[in-house]
Amino acid sequence: MSLYVIGDLHLSFSDPAKTMSIFSGWEDYQERIRKHWLEKIKPEDTVVLAGDISWGMSLQQALPDFRFIDELPGEKIILKGNHDYWWTTMKKMEDFFKAESCNTIKILHNNHYKYERYGICGTRGWVNMPGEVQDEKVLKREVQRLEMSIQSAVKEGLEPIVFMHYPPIFATNFNYDILEILYRYEIKDCYYGHIHGRSAHELCVTNTYDGVNFHLIAGDYLQFVPELVL
Repeated sequence: MSLYVIGDLHLSFSDPAKTMSIFSGWEDYQERIRKHWLEKIKPEDTVVLAGDISWGMSLQQALPDFRFIDELPGEKIILKGNHDYWWTTMKKMEDFFKAESCNTIKILHNNHYKYERYGICGTRGWVNMPGEVQDEKVLKREVQRLEMSIQSAVKEGLEPIVFMHYPPIFATNFNYDILEILYRYEIKDCYYGHIHGRSAHELCVTNTYDGVNFHLIAGDYLQFVPELVL
């Protein structure tokens, strides 16, 4: 039994016009996701999908992408990305997945999931980069969600591992509100996606910074091969 992670699948089975295959490094990415997943993931494994999962604008539009995910081996734990426009309330999503028999998909949202002695924690996060307007209300909410998730794991005596969509650090830009939570709870590992393209990947923190091991797990960075966490 192993724990894996990958972000930014950007599936588009319901709308081929939105395929990412037109971008460099994304050629035949949906087929590559399937191929590498089947090579690595066993039914008893767990895979965290760190946001930007489907281009569908609603749960119904995203259903072909959910079915693709559900049919792959393993349990999947999903969190929200900035392009997951289908994301709605926890209850609506859980009810939808139950009604559509997508039984291997679980939702990470103000909660955690136990994995051995660890707690799988996380949230979408938010931006703090030049050229993008920082919405204080959204940032505050994401900070609260991250802390709620971590606290729920700590209360059960679990060691939190954090998964996010947005990077807490990118180039010379630091999201101190998010980082403060990571430092306060002495988080050892933080996995994030969102960043695409070789030149942007080179600006990402992919090592230990201030005691936190940062891991970039965007799909194109990983060449669409799920990364082993534990």
